[in-house]
Amino acid sequence: MARTARKLCESNIYHVMLRAVNRQQIFLDEEDRKSFLHILVQCREISHFSLYAYCLMGNHVHLLLQTGEESLSQVMKRIGTRFVVWYNTKYSRTGHLFQDRYRSEPVQDNAYFLTVLRYILYNPVKAGICQAADQYPFSSARDYFNGGGITDTSFAEEMAGKQALRDYLGTPSDDACMDETSSRLNEREAKDIILETAGGKDMADCQRIIASHPDHYVPILRKTGLSIRQISRLTGLSIGIVRK
Repeated sequence: MARTARKLCESNIYHVMLRAVNRQQIFLDEEDRKSFLHILVQCREISHFSLYAYCLMGNHVHLLLQTGEESLSQVMKRIGTRFVVWYNTKYSRTGHLFQDRYRSEPVQDNAYFLTVLRYILYNPVKAGICQAADQYPFSSARDYFNGGGITDTSFAEEMAGKQALRDYLGTPSDDACMDETSSRLNEREAKDIILETAGGKDMADCQRIIASHPDHYVPILRKTGLSIRQISRLTGLSIGIVRK
C-alpha cells in the first residue's frame, strides 16, 4: 500500500515523535541521552530549525520544532541517521533503531502550540518518573522554568507572557496530543454515537446541529471514546475546534 503524503504545515511548526523499533529502549544510560541532545544541537545549526521543546523518554522522543531551510523529512533524517551511526558504533550493533517513519502533526495555532508544549514536558510526570516536569533532566522543562539550555523559550514566552507561561506549564493537565488516545470505534459505531448524541435524522442534520453548538456537543463526543480526528472528520468541525 502506498504511503499517504505528509500534511504540510503553513506555520512550519510540528510535533514530532520518534519511537524505537519494537518499542525497545533507545536510551540505556545518561551518555546516550547526552549524545542525542548533542546531535540535536548539531543538526539545528546545519538545518536551521527552531527547537521549542524536547523530551527524551525511554523508548521514544518528542520534539516541537519549526523548520527553516530544510523540510521536516530532511531534518528528521539528518537527526536519526547521525544518532543511529553513533549508537550502533557504541553498542556494536547493526540495523535500524527507530521505526521507519516518525510520527508528526502540524501545529497551526497558538492555543494548540501551548497544549503540545505542556503535553511534551509532562510526559515524565505522567509516566511516574518524577512529580514535577522541571525535575526531569532530559526535557525542555528546566529551560522554561529556570532559563538556559538548548531550547528557544522566547517564542512561547512572547506568545503567552513569561510568568503566565510558567503558571500554565506548572498546571497539571490530562492533555492528549497526536491522538495517542485514539478510539478503536469503527466508522459505523462512531456515526451511531454522533446520531444518538445530536439527535439528527441523518449525518448531515447532525453536522448542522453540532456546528451550531460545538461547545456543548464536542465535550460529550470526546467522552464517548471518539478520537479527535473521528469527530472532526464526521462532524465537519476543524481539528482546532475539537481540541479546545
